[in-house]
Amino acid sequence: MADDTRPGFLSRLAHDRKGNTLAMMAAAVIPLAGLVGGAVDGARLYLTKTRLQQACDAGALAGRKVMGGGQWSANNNAARTAALEFFDANFENGAYGTGPRTRDFTENAGRVHGTASTTVPMTIMRIFKDGPTTITVSCDAEMRLPNTDVMFVLDTTYSMTETIPGDNKDKIDGLKSAVKCFYEILAKRNTSENCPNGGNQTSGVGGQVQIRFGFVPYATNVNVGKLLPTNFIADSWTYSSREAHLEPKNVPLTWSEQPYVAGQSNISVSGSNSSWKNEGSPVNADGRGNCPSAPGYDYSWTGSPTLTGQNGPTQSGNNQVYTKSYQQSGVRNQYQYVKTNGKCQLQKRTRPATQTWTETRTDTPATWTTIMVPNGRWSYKDVTFDISGLKNGTTWNSSIQLPLNMSGNSGNYTVTDKTVTWDGCIEERRTIADPTTSEFATMFSGNYDLNIDLVPNAGNPDTLWGPMLNGAVYVRPDHAERINSNTNYSNPSTGSIGDYTCPTEARKLQEWNDPNQFTNYVNSLTPAGYTYHDIGLLWGARFISPTGIFASENAFTAQGGEIERHLIFMTDGEACSKSNIYQAYGVATIRRNNPNFANKRMTNQDVSNTSYRCSTNNDGGGPLTQEIVDRYEKICTAVKNKNITLWVIYFGSASSDDRTRMENCATDNRFYQATSNAALMTTFATIAAQISQLRLTS
Repeated sequence: MADDTRPGFLSRLAHDRKGNTLAMMAAAVIPLAGLVGGAVDGARLYLTKTRLQQACDAGALAGRKVMGGGQWSANNNAARTAALEFFDANFENGAYGTGPRTRDFTENAGRVHGTASTTVPMTIMRIFKDGPTTITVSCDAEMRLPNTDVMFVLDTTYSMTETIPGDNKDKIDGLKSAVKCFYEILAKRNTSENCPNGGNQTSGVGGQVQIRFGFVPYATNVNVGKLLPTNFIADSWTYSSREAHLEPKNVPLTWSEQPYVAGQSNISVSGSNSSWKNEGSPVNADGRGNCPSAPGYDYSWTGSPTLTGQNGPTQSGNNQVYTKSYQQSGVRNQYQYVKTNGKCQLQKRTRPATQTWTETRTDTPATWTTIMVPNGRWSYKDVTFDISGLKNGTTWNSSIQLPLNMSGNSGNYTVTDKTVTWDGCIEERRTIADPTTSEFATMFSGNYDLNIDLVPNAGNPDTLWGPMLNGAVYVRPDHAERINSNTNYSNPSTGSIGDYTCPTEARKLQEWNDPNQFTNYVNSLTPAGYTYHDIGLLWGARFISPTGIFASENAFTAQGGEIERHLIFMTDGEACSKSNIYQAYGVATIRRNNPNFANKRMTNQDVSNTSYRCSTNNDGGGPLTQEIVDRYEKICTAVKNKNITLWVIYFGSASSDDRTRMENCATDNRFYQATSNAALMTTFATIAAQISQLRLTS
């Protein structure tokens, strides 16, 4: 009989655990495959998206760089082509097993925008019927600047009027074009210039970036005076000028006073006669029946005389004369007899009258003394003038009155004022006169002119500047005082080169948000004068220095941001001087060996040769030109020591020595030579591109 209590087959199977692992493994295969497949395909998706994004970024950057300051479509869409090529180099079609890709790059307002997409087919996840996944990325790139100051130190000497063979315009016009296109690239604003690859750039650099430009046009000197605070300019300054030559003259010290003597009275009548009126009682006619003869005219005066003027003293020989003028009113009386019935009646009528006269007092000398008076000649020498009249509070007047004219004749000359104008050029402050001294070589503290950052101190006149007053300067052959006899020395002549020139006024660093103002300023640059590199670089350094006379404006942006600084020094020639011209250190032929200007003015070496001398001459241009070279080389070093990038552009051909000097002046790898207007344009554009920084924006 069967045992009904024994478990059934299924029950026994349920309680039998032998072989369970195999079943569990079989049941887990499907979810485990999904887990592994998701990880593998997810990693492929991540890698593909990362590389796709990198390729997009590379393409956007490349396209924006090729575009530069020009148009996106320029040169047959070269910028877009470069963007696509860089994308393709970083993400080939079919990379990582992807399907067909799409990519494109466009530009708007200087920003390059890119998009790219591709499909990634699934591998393991296909068993779960997952299809290909589409990946899309985007990218942007634009040319951004850090806060940037650019100071142009531009050679505007007379040689800039020349035309390089093969060019169709002179060098100054080529320079103007290059500077305006440089502005377009950095400021992102269009000028009227037809720039290569120019485009519709009107957005500017944006409110988060400060970019400023400044200018120091230079030649023989610089025009910076009216940009300075008034307390930076001295109240008195010494010029190679003139003053009236004096001679002794005996004049009375005291006078013997004499009485006034009345002069002849002058009587005038005016108006109409009154009616005749009887005077007294009638009288009998004489035996013949005739009336008496009527009296002549007489006058009746009323009131007291009126003093109408006085004058004196005036000289009359050795005497001095005083005069007083008087006037008195009254009437003129006229008489006649009228015979009536044998009686004679006297009648009178009147007419208004005025009498005038003078009284004169002639005083005679009592005692005599000797004084010095102008004798009609001039003494040409160093003269110190009060020039504080150029200051008008915190602003400037354009002229001043100085005693430089004379009028009169022999024995009676008078010195009168001359209106002397000031255009803004300055004379430099104290310097070391001899560049061969150790003090000069080490930029001794007394060498105030080469001290870029020294702020003027009104208590120390050696630290102040003076205005160049061409109308007050008279050029004589040397330092010796000259008293004119047949020679009247003249002011330095002005002209394209001349003995005196003053360049276009400089401009401090400022944001030029209006491209028309920038264009108008650049177009105003006018070539004239000789090549004094030192004075141009010196003031370019002063205007851009963050620690000098304009530190409050230059140290940081208005928001406290850091600033990158660039000084662009462009010249078309070697240093050239002429010793008898009026420049920022006076007139060299007069200043030399002048004990009154020891350690204050340029070279005390022999500069009697007044010819035009340049650093390419066999003697290096002589001591004066050599000193210009010595000075500007030291200024170059000082600029670079202030962490200012110094770019040097030599425009035209150069001697090997001069090229070497300019290369040494520049910051490393920042020297360029341009031998044509087109090359100059390219050079400025290259510098602008290097100053710009390419950054991803998203």
